[in-house]
Amino acid sequence: MRIVLGVSAGIAAYKAVLLLRLLREDGHQVDVIPTPASEQFIGRATWEALSGREVTTSVFSGIDQVRHVRLGQEADLVVVVPATADLLARTRAGMADDLLTTTLLATEAPVLLVPAMHTEMWGNAATAENVQTLRSRGIEVMEPAVGRLTGKDTGPGRLPEPEDIYARVNELLAIVQGPSYAYAPLAGTFYAPDPEAQPALLGRKVVVTAGGTREPLDPVRYLGNRSSGKQGLALAETAAAAGAQVHLIAGIMDIPAPNLPHIAVEHIETAAQLHAAVEREAADADVLLMAAAVADFRPAAYAAQKIKKTDDGENPVITLERNPDILAETVARRDSTGTGPGVIVGFAAETGSADAAPLELAQAKLLRKGCDLLVLNQVGENLVFGRDETEIHILTSAARAAQAGEGSAENASDVLTLRGTKHEAAAAIIQRVTAYVV
Repeated sequence: MRIVLGVSAGIAAYKAVLLLRLLREDGHQVDVIPTPASEQFIGRATWEALSGREVTTSVFSGIDQVRHVRLGQEADLVVVVPATADLLARTRAGMADDLLTTTLLATEAPVLLVPAMHTEMWGNAATAENVQTLRSRGIEVMEPAVGRLTGKDTGPGRLPEPEDIYARVNELLAIVQGPSYAYAPLAGTFYAPDPEAQPALLGRKVVVTAGGTREPLDPVRYLGNRSSGKQGLALAETAAAAGAQVHLIAGIMDIPAPNLPHIAVEHIETAAQLHAAVEREAADADVLLMAAAVADFRPAAYAAQKIKKTDDGENPVITLERNPDILAETVARRDSTGTGPGVIVGFAAETGSADAAPLELAQAKLLRKGCDLLVLNQVGENLVFGRDETEIHILTSAARAAQAGEGSAENASDVLTLRGTKHEAAAAIIQRVTAYVV
């Protein structure tokens, strides 16, 4: 595939050399575009020797080929390593004052920016605003690592290791390439194009819900939850890499959905909006993954004006009413009409109770909801929400377990437990799902 590797002027530029070698060993065509100042760190000869391609920083080179536009147009992915604070600011502003920023402006390919800078620069309000704006446009900005910086300082701002960047690049390439990529779900790995490979979800429609919902109380306040949307987004990306056409119904998320092929994004806010979207999109879906954290309750009445504190010191009374049970309704509709998703996956975020452990509550919920699989997360203030690491338990319904010869869902042997990243969790879930797609 065709990758543009941008390099801006930071001391971490040497790690981009290691990334380039990894990409070239996979057989990708890589055009390196350094900024003029970055050549103070890594010279042009190094980039040309390792990429096997001509390297320039000027928009006036290769004018007959219109390189400043062509490189971006032909790229399957643009990745910038390192992305300095200056590069982030210029990209956010839409500047085109060198070959790299011109290419970023001209491309319609997915863009991955990997920041590296001093801690104070990463924490500066201007940088934070630039990152937020770039992400809102569908550009992915990786979180920097925390560790040793230039000199004796330590903190956030360190460039992630080349192997970590390489892993994310491979995930994005798998989505871009789509069905011609081979996919190993349980390992969460993606291989180079293999004409013999048959992606597990090729031609299937997969609906994924992600993030939390907000239930408005007045024009200022709402009831919400801590969901980040990271697990749902990982599921959408993994399903797309397995060949599916994905419809992502995105609630309130800490991270925006990136601009990626094979993933259509629909934004919602309330449980009622999610209900309508699921009812519409699940009608012709093959798989439904209900990863969104849906509010169980909403205020029974919406106050048109902000609720004020009163002089008498009385506490306001807020009456709640139940939201629709979207998962149970979808299962019931499928079972009664014979239409809808062939595989429905529910998610349970459980803290446990005085009477039951989280796994016991999840087993009861699986039977009550009637879905095919249920994914359990044990949650809390410092567990799961917003983190990149997770622990999941995948429970299989009695009917599906019997179909696969695995026994009954009440048995502990039917519970798959996995600890790892949310993409690794998504891979394990997708593997289980594909076993039941007809």
